[in-house]
Amino acid sequence: MTDGIYQPVPDSYFDIDNATKENGFTMPSDILTCSLLRTLATSKPAGKFLELGTGTGLSTSWILDGMDNDSTIISLDNDETLLQIARTFLGQDKRLDLVQSDGEEWIKSNKGQKFDYIFADTWHGKYLLLDEVLEMISKGGFYIVDDMLPQPNWPEGHQEKAINFVKYLENRSDLVVTKQHWATGIIIAVKK
Repeated sequence: MTDGIYQPVPDSYFDIDNATKENGFTMPSDILTCSLLRTLATSKPAGKFLELGTGTGLSTSWILDGMDNDSTIISLDNDETLLQIARTFLGQDKRLDLVQSDGEEWIKSNKGQKFDYIFADTWHGKYLLLDEVLEMISKGGFYIVDDMLPQPNWPEGHQEKAINFVKYLENRSDLVVTKQHWATGIIIAVKK
C-alpha cells in the first residue's frame, strides 16, 4: 500500500528521468519522495516555494505538478549541465525560476526572503547554512529533506552528520518535526 504511486506522474517526469539516466546523474530524488513533495505542495495555494538542489528537475516537476497557478518556485543548483535538463523540460513554466548559483552565495544574498515551502536537497540548507535557511521559512511553512536513511553514496563520516542534523532540528523550539522511516528517509518540519 505505501510503496506504490497510483496517481498520474507529471507530464515531463519520464523525459527528465531518461535524460537523467543518460547524463549519469545518480542522486535524484526517488519517486516516493517526489509524490510526497507534490502532495505537500498542493497544501500551499499561492505559495512561495524554494528548492535547494534542482539536480535535473525530477523533484521540481512533481512540486510544480502540486502547485497552483498563483504559486511560484525558485529552484537552484550549481551544476549548469544538470540545470540544462531541467530547463529543457520545465523551462516553459512561468511559475518556475531556475537559477544557476552556488548555494552559499544565493542563500546569503537572499536571506531576507520568506518561503512557504523549502525542499533542501543539497548541502546548503541542510548541513551548511542551516540556520539561515530555517529563518527563511514563513510561519506555517514546510521545511523538507530526504536521504536521511543511510544511502550507498554517503561518504565516510556522513552518518554522524545526519544524526547531528536530526538532533539539531528536534531541539529547535520553533519547529514541529516529523521523521519518516519511508522512501529514503524524510523529515518534514513546520515553522511555528
